[in-house]
Amino acid sequence: MEKMRNKITNALSDFLFEYETPRQVLVRNRRVGVVCRLIQLGVLGYIIGWVFIYEKGYQSTDTAISTTLTKMKGVGYTNVDGMEKIWDVADYVFPPQGDASFVVMTNYIITEGQSLGKCPELPGKHNCTKDADCEGGSYKRTGHGTMTGVCNDTTKTCEVQAWCPVENDHHIPDPPLLLSAENFTLFIKNSVTFPLFGITRSNLVEGIDSKYISKCLYHPETAPLCPIFSLGDIVRISGFNFETIAKVGGAIGIVVDWLCNFDLDVRHCKPEYSFHGLYRNPDETDKFRASVGYNFRYARHYIENGVQKRTLFKAFGIRIEVITHSLARKFDIIPTLTAIGSGVGIFGVATVVCDLVLLYLLPKREFYKNMKFKYTETQNQPDNDSFDLDPNVYYGLGAKPEQVQDTGRSNDQESEGGSIETEVRVSLHTLTRKHSRQIPDEL
Repeated sequence: MEKMRNKITNALSDFLFEYETPRQVLVRNRRVGVVCRLIQLGVLGYIIGWVFIYEKGYQSTDTAISTTLTKMKGVGYTNVDGMEKIWDVADYVFPPQGDASFVVMTNYIITEGQSLGKCPELPGKHNCTKDADCEGGSYKRTGHGTMTGVCNDTTKTCEVQAWCPVENDHHIPDPPLLLSAENFTLFIKNSVTFPLFGITRSNLVEGIDSKYISKCLYHPETAPLCPIFSLGDIVRISGFNFETIAKVGGAIGIVVDWLCNFDLDVRHCKPEYSFHGLYRNPDETDKFRASVGYNFRYARHYIENGVQKRTLFKAFGIRIEVITHSLARKFDIIPTLTAIGSGVGIFGVATVVCDLVLLYLLPKREFYKNMKFKYTETQNQPDNDSFDLDPNVYYGLGAKPEQVQDTGRSNDQESEGGSIETEVRVSLHTLTRKHSRQIPDEL
């Protein structure tokens, strides 16, 4: 019992108070040394250049929760067939709530005085020569209503029950009716919150007050922080021609970009604006001509002489999407230590590559193997066969006194015979097998 207790105590003491370090072999070889240093320099450049400088591996990151409000201003004037009309924000912005996604109408086709009834379809929709060509009660996807089964002799098209007269959208007004929309202005109010850092910022940054807003207009160089944008400038910076896009409509994305480094003063966290055409127009650079532009329909209903009627608009416009993109960074000890630890681990690549070169590619690979690895053999012998050799035995085996002092060192570092320690161990092994009884007496 006492013996078991001592073993446990010794084992625990060894575990707590002893430190083990791996054995290292210093190899003097220029080629391997150069390869090792080049790999280490490459790893060091990767850690410093890519991980820390480019990727900012010493910082934690966060994305923002954002909200956006918009407001259009401007007045347009049209004169169609002698009918003058003034268009303000309530007429040309859809929806009117000031969302981050909205449409500014720039062109339209109007069909007035529609009422429910029966009327012939447009030529090219449901052509016919007799009533049998018009299946009563059926409906075609491109039509305006349900066919009655009658073929109109004048238009040679099927009669439909629909809002009459049916809309004729074959001819789009050119130039656009609301070409004056080029001078309309857009005000963007954007706010972002970075919950990880507890910081909230608005695009109305320091220096952007009511006096400045009343006079400024965004320009990428002279006024990059002004939150008021001309619709014509937005279109041009996006790569469009305003008259072309105003005719059939299009879509533009306005990106409010927040890239902030909170290791610096929070005042340096400011937005940057960029503009992107979400799809092109066939008259410009886009070669995909299917379903170009942007349009939608809406109607205004009214009662006239007890009859329900409506005015139908097919509106062409510019769809604006205000998109917030954000990324904030700040120093954090955890990602810093993680980046350093991963970098130190990558340094092990140099050791692995150099070991492969030493042990498998160089001509003296056997010599390096003997220096790097120590081989042991386990033999089951009786206790009375075991003995301790005096250092004089080494002399008898051909070892010099200076070699006994450091048996792990080779006589000739460039020879492939291995270390003197290996030679002595082999000689002792042979001697103990042949003369295990006689050696102690002779010594």
